[in-house]
This record gives sequence, C-alpha cells and structure tokens, in this order.
Amino acid sequence: MILASMKKNGAILTAFALATTGSVALVQQLTAPRIEAQEKKHLMRTLTQVIPADKYNNQLYLDCIESDATELGPNGPHRIYRAKLDDQPIALLVQHITPEGYSGNINMLTAVYANATISGVRITQHKETPGLGDKVEIKKSDWVNSFIGQKATSGNDARFNVKKDGGVFDQFTGATITPRAVVKSVNAATWYAHQNFDALFAQDNLCQQETL
Repeated sequence: MILASMKKNGAILTAFALATTGSVALVQQLTAPRIEAQEKKHLMRTLTQVIPADKYNNQLYLDCIESDATELGPNGPHRIYRAKLDDQPIALLVQHITPEGYSGNINMLTAVYANATISGVRITQHKETPGLGDKVEIKKSDWVNSFIGQKATSGNDARFNVKKDGGVFDQFTGATITPRAVVKSVNAATWYAHQNFDALFAQDNLCQQETL
C-alpha cells in the first residue's frame, strides 16, 4: 500500500516537473524574439547617442565587425560599428570592457573619429554602487559627456586619468576606482580605433543581414 502510494506521488511529481519545464521552455521560446527585438532597439538608441546624426547616413546597427584586441578588454570578440557618410568612413563605435570597476566589469561604447577625437561615450552595463560609482551612467550624471571632443595622443595618454592621478577627468566623491577604470578603458579603445581605423573599415561587414 505504501509502495503504491509512493509510486503514485512520484509519478505526480514527475508529471508536474515535466509540465513546469515544458511551460518555461515554451515561454522562453515565445518571448525570445521579443526580447531580442527590444535589445536591438536599445542598441540602436545607444549608437545614435554617441555620434551626431548629421555626421553619418548609414544604418549603424547594420554595419559592424568584431575584434579580439586586448585593448578592448575581456570577453571578446567585441563589436565595432562603423559610421559612414555617403559611404565614406567617418567614425568607429567601439564596444569595450574594463574588468577594473569597483564591482566588476563595466561595458562601454565609445565613438572615435579617424583623428582619435572622441565623439561620445556611453556605459552600457555595470554593477557599480548606486549613488557612487553609478554616476558613470548618463541617467545618473553627465560625467560621461566630459569625453566629448577629447583627443587621445597615445594608448597611455597622461591626460586620460582622473584629476587625482594628474589627468583631466573628475573623480566622484567617495568613488575614484570606477571613473579611473572607465577613463583608462576609453583611452585604450580610442587609441586602438585610431591606430587601426582604415584596417577596421576594410573588413567585411558582419551585420548586413541582421534585421529588427
């Protein structure tokens, strides 16, 4: 009697587990396209935030390459989007990561013109402390706009430091590690884009078949 009851309960639990797993898989399958579409729309908005609209006339998200360059940080390959005006190279929009944030990796997007001048920077993902390190995010402060118009002269430009370290960028009260990490990563990514500008534009497009 007890054995029969255990078998019955086991069968019920197994059926419930299978049904639950199937439901989760079905929900994931149904929502995946919507999530992907939302992520691409967010990407499009971010791309257009780092370079003025009058500087290019191609679809940024449909023109990209990838790079495993160490200057762009871990977890590569990193995507690099290419801005063109009448099919002429204008800027590279580089995704890069610094692992030196206070709370781990900080993901960024930096737009760079051919002469190593920065058009704009956005933080795309981070886990920095709310009220302190998260000020690198445009929604929290305009600090990230201090990169606009800055020009790198090397991959270790002394100006690309926080003021505490002799550079030109402000640090945050109580939080120096985060801005320091961002500034150094932006410098490295900017110089990499500048040094390899023509070669990166010469590579085959990896994004031309992607759609929303």
